[in-house]
Amino acid sequence: MAVDRRRFIKNGLLAGGAVITSPWVFSTGARAAGEIKVGVLFSLTGGLSIIEKSLHDATMMAISEINDSGGVKGMKIAAIAEDGASDPKTYNEKASKLVIQDHVPTVFGSYTSASRKAVLPVFEKRNNLYFYPTYYEGFECSKNVVYTGAVPNQQLSNFIPWIINTLSKKKFFIVGSNYIYPREMAKVSKILIEKNGGEWIADEYLELGHSEWGSMVNKIKGSGCDVVLSNVVGDSVVAFYREYKNQGLTHDKLPICATVTSEIEIAAMGAEYAVGSFTSFPYFQAIDTDRNKAFVERYRAFVKDPKAVTHHALESSYFQVYLWKQAVEKAAEITPVAIREAVKGQEFDAPNGHVKIEAENLHTYLTPRIAQWLPDGQGKIIDAYKEPVIPLPYVAYGETPTNLFCTSKGLDTSKLSKT
Repeated sequence: MAVDRRRFIKNGLLAGGAVITSPWVFSTGARAAGEIKVGVLFSLTGGLSIIEKSLHDATMMAISEINDSGGVKGMKIAAIAEDGASDPKTYNEKASKLVIQDHVPTVFGSYTSASRKAVLPVFEKRNNLYFYPTYYEGFECSKNVVYTGAVPNQQLSNFIPWIINTLSKKKFFIVGSNYIYPREMAKVSKILIEKNGGEWIADEYLELGHSEWGSMVNKIKGSGCDVVLSNVVGDSVVAFYREYKNQGLTHDKLPICATVTSEIEIAAMGAEYAVGSFTSFPYFQAIDTDRNKAFVERYRAFVKDPKAVTHHALESSYFQVYLWKQAVEKAAEITPVAIREAVKGQEFDAPNGHVKIEAENLHTYLTPRIAQWLPDGQGKIIDAYKEPVIPLPYVAYGETPTNLFCTSKGLDTSKLSKT
């Protein structure tokens, strides 16, 4: 990490025999005159752009707000935006370009776990910093990633017992898109289902982006299940829910309980297809606070769409930029290592409520909520924790609920080997 020599010389003053220098240190190329460069990497094209364009917009909105309010210690944030094109290989190439060619000390990006896994080697090898805003399956520990979306204990620990005890549904048909997030969420779900006295009678997958759901829905109808746990992602959510209704299934009798379906997928499919179904997330647009209402209105104004909807990954994309800003100001250095150390323990009053970065694993305290979808496409929040819950990315539901194995220095295998 090189010191910006001209700034060092310009600010160095001899005062009473002592050398007083600027407190700011910059990674090579991170700063142009009065600017701090960051990378913004989401899919603006391809099948996942239906979701990821909104994450890009929320990130740019936060950057714009910070710049309008004076920037970071008087310096403006200069965003270098790249398109992941809904393709892991492209994600890897664009991440390399941002880190190696553009010399940014931080990148905000990704939606799917496949894209996060694709870029991770870049940030590990170059010791750079990545902010990831999406709820994900956990079981990852990187000192180079700050995770601001929910992990399984913030989506499933509340959801599965609630389905069994409140909805009185015990026979689960688990369905998902065929990649790491749905499969890992299913593993955790099965443990929680069995612990709470339920049973899973099927665990089925279709490829990401699959649009022909007739056979799968027919299989659900004949399975004998009384609830569907959906980990379906992206455009497939729209096709799945539409086929579900087209085959005469209703959520009052056989509800879909989802870990992915949000306001944006429901807007795409039409609210009538989701009415009565449920989702577990820390954030819903319907959160009834002045802070969240103002956030929704600002977002709609920013994207120039009075009907635009907000959702969990979008909201995390927004508030993580503010956590980064606070970390840079605390560090007084624009280097990945300094920002990473300073982000530990950072807190912020986000639209979803109070959030905090857990210092030991760089994941985020969030408040679990469950909502039922209404005819207007909004979720009615029917269950919520009173306060944020500690993130446990390596929670072992079958044994002991602890995150001791995951630290900001990596996975502690010495502890793992003793259990």
